Amino acid sequence: MQRDSSYPLPARHPLRRRFPPPTIAMPNEDSDLKLFALSFTAFFIVIYGFIA
Repeated sequence: MQRDSSYPLPARHPLRRRFPPPTIAMPNEDSDLKLFALSFTAFFIVIYGFIA
């Protein structure tokens, strides 16, 4: 039987018990917009390079 990978396993090792549980990072919508703008710009630079 396999566990769901999104469910965090309890810390079993004594050293790991000392650390706080990992936090789930919220997605950053700003980085998605920046990635879209970068890829959109790069596409037009490449197309312009082929035409020119």
